[in-house]
Amino acid sequence: MIREEIRSHGPQPFAWFMQQALYHPGHGYYSSDRAAIGRRGDYFTNVSVGPLFGELLAAQFTEIWERLGKVDNFLIVEQGAHHGQFACDVLESTRRRFPEFFSALRYQTVEPISALQDRQSQALQQFGDRVLWRKSLDELEAFTGIHFSNELLDAMPINLRGKLVGLDGDKFVFVEGPTGAPLNQTMLDWIDCLSTKLERGFVIAIDYGFSRAEFREVLQVRAKHRRLDSPFDEIGQADITAHVNWTDVAERADAIGLRIAGFSDQHHFITGIMAEFSGLFDQADAKTKRQLQTLLHPEMLGRTFQVLALAKDVDLAVPLSGFKFARNAREALGL
Repeated sequence: MIREEIRSHGPQPFAWFMQQALYHPGHGYYSSDRAAIGRRGDYFTNVSVGPLFGELLAAQFTEIWERLGKVDNFLIVEQGAHHGQFACDVLESTRRRFPEFFSALRYQTVEPISALQDRQSQALQQFGDRVLWRKSLDELEAFTGIHFSNELLDAMPINLRGKLVGLDGDKFVFVEGPTGAPLNQTMLDWIDCLSTKLERGFVIAIDYGFSRAEFREVLQVRAKHRRLDSPFDEIGQADITAHVNWTDVAERADAIGLRIAGFSDQHHFITGIMAEFSGLFDQADAKTKRQLQTLLHPEMLGRTFQVLALAKDVDLAVPLSGFKFARNAREALGL
């Protein structure tokens, strides 16, 4: 299908190719539910480490709820929820540790892929009608609460500077293309839409990338924990991701009414949460300590991932706990 499109209409933007490889309804890596996370899968992420990641974020979400005045019908919207494990960890931890927050909490996942929505529904069945689904951000009603994503932005289709996808016979190749088009229009459209849905609260995005001053185009293609040489290898069978330009996201958000509330690597973000909620994690067993080491260690996930927080109609005089040890966000982002 991809070859036929190129033969009929000429070389295509890489973002279009990436969209087909990952999200084609019948054959895409994500949409066909071939994406496998964890030690036996294709790649490893925060949620794979164990429930501690969700427990830490549940504590941060509780602080946000308190900061917003303990409102009823507080909504957590998660996008890119995969099989629903993070949502399950957050809701279980909140029910156990923060029952007052749990009673006010509603959870929605934005999930356009039916197979993944079915998986999420099974994982979250115990929480009944506290959890709802939407197929797109456009379907969301205006809300007060949090939009959360973990490794969502890196999987948004991105263009490559000066490159289009063409053919040499049957072989996919890069050919020369325009240099001035936005590299990640999908990401900019996403933040535009999200800004119209969030009435009051926070956007928290965790992913890997660079500020603009350090940014370089990095594509990663992975299958079975192997890094493949090219996005044209194992099309539809492998994950394709691109490092995030955090300054681009923050700058667009800043221009449309979202304020920059924090930017940090994951190591400092988690350390800040643990400092604020030390009583919850003091008695950690050996298994939890191993999870924590993986999430924090600079050579594991601690420096690999960054955390960006954006806010709307919130007093930012005191930073969220996760940014207690972070440097000035605008300075770090080069704004």
